[in-house]
Amino acid sequence: MDTSLPSPPAVSALRESFGDRKPPDITRKITACVACRKQKIKCHMREGQAPCSRCKKRGLPCTVNRSLQTLLEEDVTWRGAVSLKIKSLEDAISKIASKIDIPELQRPSEEPAASPSPPVVEMANAEPMQTSPESHKAETRDVTQTWEVVMDPRGGPGSIPASCVSESVRAGLPSSLPTSRHPDLISTGLITLRQASALFDTYHLRLDHFLYRILGDHISLNSVRVASPLLTTAVCAVGALHSPSLGYLFETCYAEYKALVATQMFSRTANEDDIRGLCIGAFWLHELSWALIGNAVRVASDINLHSGIYKALKGDREGYSQARLYYLVYVCDHHFSIAYGRPPMSRESFIIESASRLLETEHATEDDARLISQVKEWSVLGQVFDTFGVDVDTAISPQTIPQLRRYSIALDTWFADWHESFQENRRVGNYPAKGVGFHFQFAKLYLCSHAFRGVPAAGNAAEYFTPELEEIANAGVLSAMSILRVIVSDDEFRSFLNGLPLYFDTMLAFAVVFLLKVATKYATVIRIDTIKIFSLVTQTVAALREITHTMHRQHILVVIAEGLERLLSMCQH
Repeated sequence: MDTSLPSPPAVSALRESFGDRKPPDITRKITACVACRKQKIKCHMREGQAPCSRCKKRGLPCTVNRSLQTLLEEDVTWRGAVSLKIKSLEDAISKIASKIDIPELQRPSEEPAASPSPPVVEMANAEPMQTSPESHKAETRDVTQTWEVVMDPRGGPGSIPASCVSESVRAGLPSSLPTSRHPDLISTGLITLRQASALFDTYHLRLDHFLYRILGDHISLNSVRVASPLLTTAVCAVGALHSPSLGYLFETCYAEYKALVATQMFSRTANEDDIRGLCIGAFWLHELSWALIGNAVRVASDINLHSGIYKALKGDREGYSQARLYYLVYVCDHHFSIAYGRPPMSRESFIIESASRLLETEHATEDDARLISQVKEWSVLGQVFDTFGVDVDTAISPQTIPQLRRYSIALDTWFADWHESFQENRRVGNYPAKGVGFHFQFAKLYLCSHAFRGVPAAGNAAEYFTPELEEIANAGVLSAMSILRVIVSDDEFRSFLNGLPLYFDTMLAFAVVFLLKVATKYATVIRIDTIKIFSLVTQTVAALREITHTMHRQHILVVIAEGLERLLSMCQH
């Protein structure tokens, strides 16, 4: 038997993994066959290959048992060969992915070549590694501090107080790929490029024009994909919700959108396009709207979006874009706060006070005028919320009625200023002008509904209604009826309902419920025509049933239509 050759590096690495660099006790390779070893005679093999001369001459089976040493070395050699083959495959896939632009399959070019790692062996009787106090202190010292005290040489003492303690530039660098290079639901294969293009067109050519063009300068799917995977998925999800032919993709897009939002929640690389993606979801996806707009307000504050107005008023295009996006966040926030009895997260400030001045800049468009009209309206409704709060069980005091009237006059003035300001839009028809009237009636209904706060439904309810309060209550009834008349009689406006944001659906439901409550509980108090109200509600429910018949089952208006039909049936029996 011959002594073994020196072990290759892979075997040495294997031995090191056991904590002992000495070779194992078995150091010789077995070169005698089983038959010769049994007879304890010399075994003659030509070049170490069976059969040996004795077994060949006698026609005996000639086999050689391999030693542990041989088994270990052959196993490591095999693993090394497989590792090299895997690396070759990965390199080939990476090159192919770079050619067809699939970034998630690409390996960074600076990635070092993979070397076969020694197998990890668990020792049954091994004791857990103990960490000494000294090593713990060393680990504590190695923790990267991400914040530092800074002094901006460009600013004077009158700067923002907390700006002197901020995240360091080094720590602020993203630990992963920038947002625009992350995979989206198209590159990951959830939907095809053709499907995404159709969903983009559904959103971009119609839905985006209801909300004053949230996409801004993005006019192509490719532009949106480069900007933000979150924005891409939001567009596709909302597009699927309103697509007659691709509605089946909604669940897929919606699930991916929720996953991206969850990832973005703690991201340090969120940008303006991510805010657009959050706003689009908030305006149309009812289950997520409040959480989405809360995150949008947070990100907008983090990147100081409200500061864009200062540059915008000096003619800066980037500042204009930032201010415009902040106004969208403001409107979206108020849609889902005031109507739900929540305090708005975006408050009155210089940017809100200066909203009209944005329209004087060279970059302003009619879409901007529509957006600013909304900012003005919600500024008034925000004051109503702050004045009267959310205590619906306590009657408003007589001292606050003059203030309520002032808010009513402010809304009348707002309507007079804007209702003739907008032209027909080639994407959404006469919605810009008709939307002003609808928003006005919604606002008046919300304001005048305060007259019913704390008023009992029976008994001595009449004594609660002073002549002034009864007048306000009747104004609320008239606004609610005006809303329903538009739904019943205006074919064009009915066509908008499969596209308008959630706020319209919510307030439409409130108008119907408000009238049903008044007709069944307060008809003798404020002198209304209950027959006319029930007839109008019946026609509205029928119209909604027809409208929602072809809508996606996940659309909130489908749920509202079914719920209103049940309520009407209950009130009529």
